[in-house]
Amino acid sequence: MLTLYGAKGSGAAAVEAALRIAEVPFRWVEAASWEPGPGLEELKRVNPLAQIPTLVLDDGTVMTESAAILIGLGLRYPRSGLLPAEPAQTIRGLVYIAANCYAAIGVIDYPERFCAPCDDAMSERIRAGARARLHEYWRLFADQFGAHMKPEQPGALDLLAAVVSRWSGARAHLKEKRAAFHAMLERVEADSRIADIFQRHWPAKA
Repeated sequence: MLTLYGAKGSGAAAVEAALRIAEVPFRWVEAASWEPGPGLEELKRVNPLAQIPTLVLDDGTVMTESAAILIGLGLRYPRSGLLPAEPAQTIRGLVYIAANCYAAIGVIDYPERFCAPCDDAMSERIRAGARARLHEYWRLFADQFGAHMKPEQPGALDLLAAVVSRWSGARAHLKEKRAAFHAMLERVEADSRIADIFQRHWPAKA
């Protein structure tokens, strides 16, 4: 059985949803670098960087990086529909999210890593600039890749976009600036096979 290491509200949600769509059984281990405990210790044994998601295949192969994991699952389970028959644009979109959106979120979360010395005022300016850049990245993604998404039959690109756009105010921004694309993301999350996964990771407010 495959083993997926992740935490609530993390990028592991995209991989969890992909495994559900592919109908592949797996073991979930709650683990994150910010949550000390047995799950983290187990994760460090297979991935010393303690990154999530980390997916261990049934042959012991360790997979990291959300985009790479999703591409790998699409190739391993071609009938799942995670990747289309001609996957170039889907792969381009997955790499776009990893290289641009994930990167900007890293700056927003840890501005002190990108300036020295870095006081609170500088940190806030860095966060504000990175957040504005992130939102621009999502507008560009909607314009360039929206046509390649299939919310009625979610694949790897749909899943990663739905998960990563959950962070740093991107959804509220897209709802205002790219309403049609925002509606597509909501349809992805509403798919009957994976709706409970998104609900568990991001519970709806009462």
